[in-house]
Amino acid sequence: MNNNRLKILLILLISFLSTGISNSQVKLLIPMEPDQTNHLKAYGIAYRHLLSGKELDWLLNYRGGAFMFNYSSAVEQECKEKGVSYELKNGTQTAQIYAEVKDEKNNMDVVRLEKVAKVAVYVPPNALPWDDAVQLVLEYAEIPYAKLWDEEVLTGKLKGYDWVHLHHEDFTGQYGKFFSTYATAPWYIAQKSINEETAAKLGYSKVSKLKLAVVKKLKEYISNGGFLFTMCSATDTYDIALAAQYTDICESMFDGDPADPDANSKLDFSECIAFENFSIDMNPYVYEYSNLDVTNEIVALGQYGDNFKLVEFSAKFDPVPSMLTQDHTSLISGFMGQTTAFKKQFLKKNVTILAMNEGTDYVKYLHGNYGKGTFTFYGGHDPEDYQHAVGDPKTELSMYPHSPGYRLILNNVLFPAAKKKKLKT
Repeated sequence: MNNNRLKILLILLISFLSTGISNSQVKLLIPMEPDQTNHLKAYGIAYRHLLSGKELDWLLNYRGGAFMFNYSSAVEQECKEKGVSYELKNGTQTAQIYAEVKDEKNNMDVVRLEKVAKVAVYVPPNALPWDDAVQLVLEYAEIPYAKLWDEEVLTGKLKGYDWVHLHHEDFTGQYGKFFSTYATAPWYIAQKSINEETAAKLGYSKVSKLKLAVVKKLKEYISNGGFLFTMCSATDTYDIALAAQYTDICESMFDGDPADPDANSKLDFSECIAFENFSIDMNPYVYEYSNLDVTNEIVALGQYGDNFKLVEFSAKFDPVPSMLTQDHTSLISGFMGQTTAFKKQFLKKNVTILAMNEGTDYVKYLHGNYGKGTFTFYGGHDPEDYQHAVGDPKTELSMYPHSPGYRLILNNVLFPAAKKKKLKT
C-alpha cells in the first residue's frame, strides 16, 4: 500500500472515530419547534416505533418536546415519507443534548417511552369519524385504535385497552339536550332510537340508567389503572351522571316520566372524580347541562378574545403534567363545544389544572388521578373549528399539521408509554 493511500485511510478512520458516525452512535432527533414540518405526523412515527417493540426518549421542554430515536434507516425513511423534519446527531452532539436536558438549571428532562398504550374510542355505532377530534387526529397520525360502545364496555372489553377516549357522549340520558332544536331531525330520532334499543337489549329501563352503568364501569377501569381521556360534553356529563345517580334529572321527553323537582338537593358529589358542588340546569329546553360549563361566558369574550394558556410545570418533578402540556406555543386559540371549559370553583382538590383561559377562572384542560389510573378532560369540540355546529363539514387536518390544540390530544396518547419508575418521581 503506498503512502498516499495509507494517509487517506488514516484520515478517514480518525474522522469516523472523532465524529461518532457509526449507526450504533447516531441518533435521530425529531424537533417539535414551530418550524417542524408536520407536528401531528411526528406522533404517529413515535407511536408506531413503540408499537414495533422499540423505545425512544421524549425530551420534555427541549425544542418543543422533541423525540430522540436510536438511528434506523426505517425511522429516517418514515420521516421522509410522512413529511416530518428530522436531524441526525453524532455521539458528541447527542451527549451535549442530554447534558443540556439533564442540567438542573434547565426546566427540561428525559422521559423514556417504552411500552405503547393500546387505544380504544368509546363511540356510538352510527357516529361519523369526523364528528370527533380524537378520531380525526388518530387517523391523520395513523395511530391504530378500536371502537367500543355500551355493550362492549358492560361485558368487560375495556380490559383489553390501556387508553380510552370518550366520544362526545351525553351520559345523563338527555340526548345532548338537543330536543328544543332538533327533536324532529332524522339524526336525533335515530340517535334516540339506537340508545333506547341498546338500553332495552342490555336490560335497562331507561337510557339514563344504561349510561350510569357505563360510567361506573369506566370509573372502575380508571381505578384499575386505565387512562381515560375525553372532550366536550363527555367531560361534565360523566360526573353529572355520577352525582345524579340517586335522583332523576331527565324530563318526560327524554325518558317518559317527569324529573325530580328536588334533584339538585339530592346530588352526591362524593361519587364524582373531577367536579363538586355544581348545580344542574333542569330546563329541558335549555342547551346546557349545568353551571360547570362556561360556554355562554366564552361567547361574550368573542373568538379573538378566546385563548387559553398552558400551565408551566417542572419537567424534573412533575413529568406527567409536563408531558401533557408539551407544545410549540404556550398560548393556544380557544374553540367551543357543548361544554367549552369549566369553572375553577367546581374542581375537586385532587385535580391538576393544565390550561386556563387568559384573565379568567375558566379551566380548559385538566388532569387527575383516580385509584391506579388517570383521567384528562379537555373542553371544546374541535381545536381547528372554532364554533362547530351540527352538519358542519369535516375538518381536514392536512390543512393544520401544526395544530397546537390537536397536539394536546396526542400528548395524551403517548404519555402512558412513559417508564413507570419515572412517573412515580
